[in-house]
Amino acid sequence: MNVKMNNDVGLNTPSGNKALLGMTCFVASLGGVLFGFDTAVISGTFGMVETQYSLSKLMVGWFGSSALIGAILGAFVAGSLSDKYGRKPILILAAFLFFVSALFSAIPPSFTLLIAARLVGGLGVGMASVLSPMYISEFAPAKIRGRLVALYQLSIVIGILLAYFSNWALLRYAASPDNIFTAGILGKVLNTEIWRGMFAAEMIPCGLFILLLFFVPESPRWLIDKGFVEKGTALLRRINGEVDEKILRPGNKEGKEKVGLSELLKPGMRRALAVGIGLSVFGQFTGVNIVIYYGPTILEGAGFALDNAVQFQVLIGIINLLFTVIALTKIDSWGRRPLLIGGMAAVFVSLCAIGTLFVTNIASGIWTVVLLCIYIGSLALSINAVIWVLIGEIYPTHIRGRAMSLATFANWGTNFAAAFLFPWYVASVGMGAGFFTFAAFCLAGTVFFYKLIPETKGKTLEEIEQYWKKGS
Repeated sequence: MNVKMNNDVGLNTPSGNKALLGMTCFVASLGGVLFGFDTAVISGTFGMVETQYSLSKLMVGWFGSSALIGAILGAFVAGSLSDKYGRKPILILAAFLFFVSALFSAIPPSFTLLIAARLVGGLGVGMASVLSPMYISEFAPAKIRGRLVALYQLSIVIGILLAYFSNWALLRYAASPDNIFTAGILGKVLNTEIWRGMFAAEMIPCGLFILLLFFVPESPRWLIDKGFVEKGTALLRRINGEVDEKILRPGNKEGKEKVGLSELLKPGMRRALAVGIGLSVFGQFTGVNIVIYYGPTILEGAGFALDNAVQFQVLIGIINLLFTVIALTKIDSWGRRPLLIGGMAAVFVSLCAIGTLFVTNIASGIWTVVLLCIYIGSLALSINAVIWVLIGEIYPTHIRGRAMSLATFANWGTNFAAAFLFPWYVASVGMGAGFFTFAAFCLAGTVFFYKLIPETKGKTLEEIEQYWKKGS
């Protein structure tokens, strides 16, 4: 199947306000920092929360996946809310939900209230996962859109690394003779129940995100789509130096009042929707979030003590960051498809190797860490970097919110199923079989991506829309 697009037309915008563009994309990408922090911070808390509340393995799975229920709901409503009220107000709402969750995850008197706080945080995660890449893609010039939207994935990785590092630092401080907090609420948060401090640390980036969102503008393409053409074009002209006339053509607003499911199922759009959902589902069944959530548990199974397991997870986070930076610099020159397909093939091989270590009972020592680093580096270079870029750019403006909501809804739904069932599944069939299961999904995903996903580097959002309509 031919999945290439003509590359003879593009947006040439050599001038513009780079400072405004950079600031706007930076602030929006902070939603990724909170996304990454919120999903990774829980990794250091499993053993402590399981012991404190005497949880079964299924309840451990519920604790690990409860935020994902909120993320599913947040992703489902974010698109329609942002299409109606704008991208910026709903981003502010997501940031507020992050803050409330961090606060109440640190102070719950019961497991039930802890789960409730995680659900609230999940709402913020789901909203941010739809809105941050969408917001950036609607500002970015075509020639550098991949790099700018990939900033969101870089921010997720930074958030994950910050969570790993803060978990490790808090564990070290709790065990240190210099720890002066031994009583009261601070004694709980920083000593006897250190998992509370791990959750509380998220309030710092939350507060920064809320503050900075008040200093960025609304999406120019959303303004144009809602009839504020003069304001939207003026903003685009400030950022890009000029405005591609395709953005203003009446045809681009065709059907903007009809943005229900029937609009998404029209010829051309069906394939775009399938691509977004396929990216989301196969992206989760790579096992990436399982390693983020249960990384210390996996490393403990390979023979490491908890403090060493958390320390090695920091190393895995650094590898994740390094390869995300490489993907960020190459996504607009190498293209989306080579990164996605080549990287996924490497993920498949590394998963098979990790599964072999566990099945043959030699999953001990440094080899497990080395293979996990290869695995996470391959993911960072491929689907982790590409997914948010493609989902943010493959849909027309008037249905982008709802289409991204459906794709991200599939992402979080699959994420929940994997995170909830993982402790029970590996207890039943073994860790090795779990990794081989993820490897099988990666192989199927690689074939899917090869056959259905087009190359979109250098294309304006309007040119990508025409590609789907022509049914290339």
